[in-house]
Amino acid sequence: MANPVPSPTGVLPTKAQLAWHRMEYTGFLHFTVNTFTDREWGHGDEPESTFNPTDFNADQIASVAKRAGMKGLILTAKHHDGFCLWPTKTTPHNVSNSPFKRDVVKLVSEACKKAGLKFGVYLSPWDRNNAHYGKPEYIGLYREQLRELLTNYGPIFEVWHDGANGGDGYYGGARETRKIDPSTYYDWPTTWALVHKLQPQAVIFSDVGPGCRWVGNEDGVAGDPCWATFTPTAPDPGKQPAPGYCRTEKSPNGSPDGKFWLPAECDVSIRPGWFWHASENQKVKTPEQLKALYFKSVGRGANLLLNIPPDRRGRIHEADERSLLGFRELLDAAFAHDLARKAAVKPKEAGKATDGKRDTYWSATRGQSLVLDFKKPVEFNTIRLREAIQMGQHIEHVVVSFWSKDRWEPLTECSTVGNCRLIQIEPVSTNRVRFQFEGKAVAVSDIGLFLDPNEAP
Repeated sequence: MANPVPSPTGVLPTKAQLAWHRMEYTGFLHFTVNTFTDREWGHGDEPESTFNPTDFNADQIASVAKRAGMKGLILTAKHHDGFCLWPTKTTPHNVSNSPFKRDVVKLVSEACKKAGLKFGVYLSPWDRNNAHYGKPEYIGLYREQLRELLTNYGPIFEVWHDGANGGDGYYGGARETRKIDPSTYYDWPTTWALVHKLQPQAVIFSDVGPGCRWVGNEDGVAGDPCWATFTPTAPDPGKQPAPGYCRTEKSPNGSPDGKFWLPAECDVSIRPGWFWHASENQKVKTPEQLKALYFKSVGRGANLLLNIPPDRRGRIHEADERSLLGFRELLDAAFAHDLARKAAVKPKEAGKATDGKRDTYWSATRGQSLVLDFKKPVEFNTIRLREAIQMGQHIEHVVVSFWSKDRWEPLTECSTVGNCRLIQIEPVSTNRVRFQFEGKAVAVSDIGLFLDPNEAP
């Protein structure tokens, strides 16, 4: 008797969040005056003439990202130093007053479109150049910058709000203090409403979402378990959480009873720093290191946002490109052949989801098992599971066993599944594999078995 088709229950993702989940792997472009001053954070007093790439090529940047397997790119349109990479009307501290003069946001967005990549923008709330920062006037200026970015450059898939806030430090080169209350100063709900109005398909990133959350570290690693549901809380009782003002100790894991669908995004740089530095050309992460990060981010249900900073030419450096393409080769080899496609599934119940994409899934009652039955033994060392998250995230625990001679033998287990769960094991050969799921509802959209040649002993 077939299981009844489950209904979506609990906190659910929006259509925009579902589209975001399915991207899984995107790129970050940290590029501004810091690229030319060898800093990570600018002081805000850098002259516009500082920004002067010698051989800028947005098509090369997009091409490398595309060949690396990324689905989109997010550009730092304005970092904390306040220099804007587009000819904004809000401040003279922008690219039109540099020797380069050209609109970098436009060039990158157009290159993404040609390459079939989605485009996103990072707009730092903090601005060390602007004289109005810390005053009410700045918030209107910041929203006008957002309006320009969200109306002049086509569809935006993600808007990134960094959590850095003003305080003691340099402002325009002067040592001074500009204290703000991050829980109230920015009036984030009004700003987010503007984003939703101008780009309803865009997912908004910050410590508190509201579209996706910071994973709580810059290492590219999600927690295990990792729930897409999360309840942001402020450090101080009675205050509202906000970007840069949120308790993040639970961000890596989320929580099964979280009030909001706020999936984790794992941001990490291919280099030790976020901006290009010549001294780091020999310190680029290897393909093997990137693959390990992929399994600890995408493979735990989060999305991977990998920073690939353009150099002073305005291109992806050759060292970064080699590593990215080597990483792509490792992933292609790992997931080249899904052995599970050859299996018969027992029991053979399926339901239909509602979004018309990953719409076939296997549904089960609590504790029920699914068995892949092969006509002859298959050897594998990598397992991929996907939950039909349009129904919510409910799987708490999975136990995997294999048939050996005349009995089931334990193979491996994991906690949450979510959008994707990747498990690496020692190679095993068998003609039957069993998956036992625990959760208040079970809807599995994909089970894959692979023999990764680069992981075999």
